[in-house]
Amino acid sequence: MEEAKQPARTQSASNTPVPEWANPTPAGLVALAVACFCFFALLNGFVETSALPLIGCWLIGGFVIQVIVALLDLKNKNFVGGNTFLFFSGFFMLAGGLEMFVKYHGVLTGVPVDARIDGWAWLALAIVVLLWTPAFMKPFSLLSLIVLTLNVALPFIVVLDLGILPMTWAPVPAYALLVAGCLGIYLSAAMIVNGALGKTFYPVIGPRTPKK
Repeated sequence: MEEAKQPARTQSASNTPVPEWANPTPAGLVALAVACFCFFALLNGFVETSALPLIGCWLIGGFVIQVIVALLDLKNKNFVGGNTFLFFSGFFMLAGGLEMFVKYHGVLTGVPVDARIDGWAWLALAIVVLLWTPAFMKPFSLLSLIVLTLNVALPFIVVLDLGILPMTWAPVPAYALLVAGCLGIYLSAAMIVNGALGKTFYPVIGPRTPKK
C-alpha cells in the first residue's frame, strides 16, 4: 500500500536484471472501495436485509483480490502494505462476507444471532489500525488520508455493534467509509494512469508516481 514504491529488480544467474512482480496495490484499493461503498449503503439503510447475501459475495470477491495483493506485496518486500492487506483480506473481507450469509440465515430462520461479538472483533481491528497508523504517515499521502478515515469509521462501528450507541449514529461511520472508498478509487486511478503514462495525469499528494 505504498503508492510510490517501485518493486526492486533482482539479478539472474547470467547477471541479467529480472523484474519482480508489479505493484498490486491499485487492485487492493479497488477491493477496499467496493467494501466501503457496500457498508455505506448498509449502514445508511439504503438497502434491505435481503441484500446481505449479495454484499457477502462482493466481500468474498474482495478477499480473493486482497489476499493476492498481500502475498505479492510481501514478495516485493512491502512489509507494511503486505501485512495490512493480509489482515484486511481475512477479517474485513472473508470474515465479513461469510458473516453476511450467517446473519441472513438468522433472519430467514428466526434463529437469534448475537452480533455483539462483532463489536469485540472490530475493537481489536480498530486498535490495530490505530496503532499501525504512524507507519502510513511518512510521507503524508492520499493513503494516509484513507487510513485516517478508517480511524474514524472503525471506532463507531465498534460501539454500534456493542450496542453502546443507537443506530441513529450509523451515518457517521457510513460517510467516513464513503470518503475512504472514494479516496481509494482516486488513488488507484492515479497509480495506474500516472504509472502507465510515466507522468502525473491525476495529481496526488505525497510521493509522485515514478515512471515505469
